[in-house]
Amino acid sequence: MTSPTNLLRDLRELPRRVSVRLRLTLLYGVLFFFAGCLLMAVTYVFVGQSFSDVLRPGSDLTYRTSEGFYYTRPVDELRTGMLAQLVKRMVFALFGVGLMALVLGYIVADRALAPLHAITAAARRLSESTLHERIALEGPEDEIKELADTFDAMLARLGDAFDSQRRFVANASHELRTPLAINRTLLEVALTDPEVSPDMMTVGKTLLATNARHERLIEGLLLLARSERELTTRKVVDLKEVADTVLESVRNRPEGERPDVTLNTELTSADTVGDPVLLEHLIANLVDNALKHNVEGGEVFLRTGVLDGAAACQVENSGPVIPAYEIDRLFEPFRRLNSDRIESAKGAGLGLSIVRSVVTAHRGTVVASPRPGGGLIITVRLPLQAR
Repeated sequence: MTSPTNLLRDLRELPRRVSVRLRLTLLYGVLFFFAGCLLMAVTYVFVGQSFSDVLRPGSDLTYRTSEGFYYTRPVDELRTGMLAQLVKRMVFALFGVGLMALVLGYIVADRALAPLHAITAAARRLSESTLHERIALEGPEDEIKELADTFDAMLARLGDAFDSQRRFVANASHELRTPLAINRTLLEVALTDPEVSPDMMTVGKTLLATNARHERLIEGLLLLARSERELTTRKVVDLKEVADTVLESVRNRPEGERPDVTLNTELTSADTVGDPVLLEHLIANLVDNALKHNVEGGEVFLRTGVLDGAAACQVENSGPVIPAYEIDRLFEPFRRLNSDRIESAKGAGLGLSIVRSVVTAHRGTVVASPRPGGGLIITVRLPLQAR
């Protein structure tokens, strides 16, 4: 049973839940009703006054019927009866015309709000790839056209901002990768010199490892920037095939990635529409995260398939116990668990941020939950593409 407090709260919030069209319709109806009531009162007074001016109050009125009979009736009684009939008929007329006013008010409100519907539809369609669209509302220079023109100007500014971001990412990709690639090449050449002293060899290997970490960091930042933009490539992609490609890449790594961790797979086909490169990075980041943040002799489970009507990819790994309140923070850039903050060599803290950005760009969802006994279960759901 609803408590009085909840009932009062619902009544206070009711005006916020009613649409503008319905509110305008009710406003038109209420105004018409009060105007009709005022008109009835004025008509009642004028008719009563006119009756008094023609016939003297307190007198009797004698009239002859069509049958030839004469009747005498007090003027006050006749006046009261006529005014009562007048009021009754005016009330019926008021309700009839009032209903018609509500219908007309609804139609007028709908036509008046039509430009706002166009603005709302344009805002819903808004994305990086549709910033070229404009409302281009035609009509009188009123407040609604001013709103539409302001919205068009905002779209133009957003388009310029996205174009500037694309150019920045492209330039940063070249300007940041080139010096690091040169440094890596010089270090590798220097370390192949047989006359290099042991101390210089140690310093060179340290610098090479630092350079490699910076390269991974820059690649992650650029990928994060790319994944946060609207998709420019859309193809039908089978998550099973993407997972197979990632697994082959992991197994062919020359250095080997956690050979003590067992990688189990349960792969079935699940088609979605998106960017194959970004989806490969998504699964690769999930697998890398599961391998890096694991325990000695741990396990990783990679699954793909159809789950609840969506194309799904799930990665489950053993590992340290993760508090539930820490999970959401793992998807933020440069966030690590308390136990990993010192071991920065494990990564830059961008893997799961990239995962979330790629999933968002593909109109999907990603959910992480603690694994019983320690570790993490991450489930990605993407829109399913029927074959």
